[in-house]
Amino acid sequence: MTILETQGLAAKHAERVLAVAGTAKKNAALEAIAEALYQNQGYILAENEKDLAAAMASGMKQSLLDRLALSAQRMDGIVEGVRQVAALPDPIGQVTEMSTRPNGLIIGKRRVPLGVIGIIYEARPNVTVDAAALCLKSGNAVILRGGKEAFRSNKAFVAVMRDALESAGLPRDCVALVEDTSRESANELMGLTGYLDVLIPRGGAGLIRAVVENAKVPVIETGVGVCHVYVDAKADLDMAARIIYNAKTSRPSVCNAAECLLVHADVAADFLPKAKALLDQKHVELRGCPRTAAILGECVVPAQESDWDTEYGDYILAVKVVDSFDGALDFINTHGSGHSEAIVTEDYSAAQSFLDRVDAAAVYVNASTRFTDGFEFGLGAEIGISTQKMHARGPMGLTELTSSKYIIYGNGQVR
Repeated sequence: MTILETQGLAAKHAERVLAVAGTAKKNAALEAIAEALYQNQGYILAENEKDLAAAMASGMKQSLLDRLALSAQRMDGIVEGVRQVAALPDPIGQVTEMSTRPNGLIIGKRRVPLGVIGIIYEARPNVTVDAAALCLKSGNAVILRGGKEAFRSNKAFVAVMRDALESAGLPRDCVALVEDTSRESANELMGLTGYLDVLIPRGGAGLIRAVVENAKVPVIETGVGVCHVYVDAKADLDMAARIIYNAKTSRPSVCNAAECLLVHADVAADFLPKAKALLDQKHVELRGCPRTAAILGECVVPAQESDWDTEYGDYILAVKVVDSFDGALDFINTHGSGHSEAIVTEDYSAAQSFLDRVDAAAVYVNASTRFTDGFEFGLGAEIGISTQKMHARGPMGLTELTSSKYIIYGNGQVR
């Protein structure tokens, strides 16, 4: 057996224990993990510093360094996220439907774990803990395969969590890390049928496309975030400027950051200078259409067709002036990635039409796209943002990590 097959077999054995462990034991394990992460944060931060030093030496851009970096404050958030997951209702065992058939059979549906989940992700070490916590609470074992940039951080996180699991009476192999970060290990994980029940990619467009196109294991597709903010003709322009500033600059490297600003032609001359004044505070590069350039001048980089479909993950914003509400909708439904879209408007009819007609996992009225996040939605954390239209769409919390089985009670019925 290969190392990955050995990990897969161990995870299957661990998952059978975890699936019936019960809520109290899972919560105790999560509390043990939270406490262990808190007590060992010095060790984890030191390992993260090594990852950061290597990334800076390799020339990683600043926005990606931000994804990689941990701090005492971020560690506090990670620990709190684990505790929030422990406090959430346990979906496992919930009976969602129950009915009695004419022959007396009582038929219901009960939530059960998916089984063993594989997660392939890039340079975001917080994903290691978020994913492990959500999988544990939902009764799933998890095999994590992070990027090489965060290898030391991920290894430290997993070592601490495995020790905590054992101390709480659950198998260490409920959480495992693929320590080979080569392309070959990713390819092997994609083909680990018989061991993995589902594979979830979390990262950039290239990673997600590679997994979707090559995996033999069933995939839940998380999405690229080409997110738009549309400023309507009847928008509060000061509010709109604050929203696009937050959506673009609060953390540009994440998938819920805005990548494109659409502005109705009726308000473009008034709004664009307001927005630029705020965006200039973070030195945001504007790539605009000719009408944007006519209003703002030579500071605007002429947009290429590819700019309308690009997830920059950086202080770059595509800007387009549109002639109508319908024009904005057509543009979003053509170029959006189905992640998060926002309208800023005081027109109730326009707001409702936007909610009805925009095809995305999360659609906002008068709010930043940056709220598309498991923590903000009250899920405690998330495994990723799903942009597909299967059972999981949007931030994937505990319920999205479950399947169901039919349970049937009889008293001797035969057919």
